[in-house]
Amino acid sequence: MPATPQPRRPRRRATRLLAAAAGLATLGALAAALPASAGQSAGQDAAGAAGKKRTVDVQLLSFNDFHGNLQPPAGSSGQVTEKQPDGTEKKIDAGGAEYLATSLRTARKGNPYSVTAAAGDLIGASPLLSGLFHDEPTVEAMNKLDLDVTSVGNHEFDEGAKELARMQKGGCHPKDGCFEKGKKFKGADYPYLAANVTDEKTERPILKPYWVWKHKGVKVGFIGVTLEGTPDIVSAEGIKGLKFHDEIETVNKYAKILDKQGVKSIVTLLHEGGSPASQSYNYDCDAPGAGDGISGPITTIAKGITPKVDALVTGHTHSAYVCTIPDPAGKPRMVTSASSYGKLYTDTTLTYDRKTKDIVRTSVKSANHVVSREQAKAKDMTSLIGRWNKLAEPVANKPVGFISADIPGRGATTPEAPLGDLIADAQLAHGKSLDPETDLGLMNPGGIRSDLVHKASGSEGDGVVTYGEGFTVQPFSNTVNLVDLTGAQLITGLKQQVSGSNEASPKILQISDGLTYTLDMTKSGADRVVTDSIKLGGKAIDPAATYRVAMNSFLAGGGDGFAELGKGAKPLVGSDDLKAFNDYLTANSSADKPIAPPKADRITIVK
Repeated sequence: MPATPQPRRPRRRATRLLAAAAGLATLGALAAALPASAGQSAGQDAAGAAGKKRTVDVQLLSFNDFHGNLQPPAGSSGQVTEKQPDGTEKKIDAGGAEYLATSLRTARKGNPYSVTAAAGDLIGASPLLSGLFHDEPTVEAMNKLDLDVTSVGNHEFDEGAKELARMQKGGCHPKDGCFEKGKKFKGADYPYLAANVTDEKTERPILKPYWVWKHKGVKVGFIGVTLEGTPDIVSAEGIKGLKFHDEIETVNKYAKILDKQGVKSIVTLLHEGGSPASQSYNYDCDAPGAGDGISGPITTIAKGITPKVDALVTGHTHSAYVCTIPDPAGKPRMVTSASSYGKLYTDTTLTYDRKTKDIVRTSVKSANHVVSREQAKAKDMTSLIGRWNKLAEPVANKPVGFISADIPGRGATTPEAPLGDLIADAQLAHGKSLDPETDLGLMNPGGIRSDLVHKASGSEGDGVVTYGEGFTVQPFSNTVNLVDLTGAQLITGLKQQVSGSNEASPKILQISDGLTYTLDMTKSGADRVVTDSIKLGGKAIDPAATYRVAMNSFLAGGGDGFAELGKGAKPLVGSDDLKAFNDYLTANSSADKPIAPPKADRITIVK
């Protein structure tokens, strides 16, 4: 069903735009004498009489995959890689709502035609501060930083379509109620677009399929879609009663509708992406030729979307790229992605032709920019974070389990950490709750950010593990994913711990109970993992057999150089890893029977 274009809500920056326009004396007088709407119309006529330029530059600011990271993400999740002039790479701390708001507000200065858009997964798989309150804090933050429009992503469906509708329309949570006394959640000021997500019964989009931004005679249409494969990576309950349609067919359908309405300038917000050839946010994606520096689903989709669409803002893969992938007519078209967690934003200049009402493609320019933590914090975001943090304190101090002694994780002196084994066991247990056929669990060492300490950190008592302490161990809000891997793939994945990009600095996976092997550090590269020693339950891994593996979403996406683990089949997404860990602690410990540190003897190390 076609969506009714929404008028843009009043903004503080709109006041600045009117002030800038007052530079023309006649226009200033008209604007002062007439109501806002009439003043704009009269102003356009006055500007036209004075010789208005045929083209105007529209600034498109965009980002994706924020995932409720109101506070700066920790560790490597809060860093971007920047390629230096001499070819070396530099890690830069980035992200956080306080800095993202400042970056966007600074970027808008001097740009009278500016629109801000996102490509999904703004919520879901969020840190404690947002996830605890069903992501209401993040929606509030997006309102404050003046987001204009976003597509849905797969994580917008984590709590189902009804909860997503609440994110849009507002209202208190049906189970948990209102979180602040006397305050009712207002919902998003910006539209969520879901053109390719329909209700199975009505066959209509569950949310608006498109939205039109208008400013002083300039119109830009936005079509929002998520990946067609969303049902494969979201729990069945989350997408019950919904159908997800082909991205290309859907965009092409609504591009025609917009075109018939006289909207010739169109941007697609697509929650699907690609894999860049470099992890540096500022690498040249168009070397040696247009779009040569990227692979993955976005390349096929971009080449199939109608030339009526002038640019694509993408996401999902948490990658950073600015590419010109040819459209079906062979003409270059901008395709962008701004990493994740608010670490980058993309600034795209769309040159709008007033006569044709279309974008001059040859003039489109775009670049990713770092959301630096060295700039001033946005005070309204600092206030928002402080307010919600105060509400979170009682939950953070809630006991979730008991331990008999320190369980080293980040502070372990051996490649296999006791806490790593415990987390892998917890993920295996969670996997079995989703699919009893789950065989083993894997955990990346970098995802373990702390130790579990026996001594009380507050008033909870020695040996008590609080929710907040568990969160400190696993703060990234990954989900626990299940995938099928062949024995050969599993063996290759284990060998990638000590080869390829991990050869110089091995990343030893933490493994669940029952999986054993020998790591011979006297050898080099992949040979360090002794193939014949890899066993599950005492039986050698069969290269031709299929194993159901539980791991976090970071590993399941091939993170940390584990490309083979990213090739799993039959994916299923479970709860977040913190919930899996806390549930395991609660189910397997008590004050009388605390968990003892695992022996960390599943990997035999030969030095």
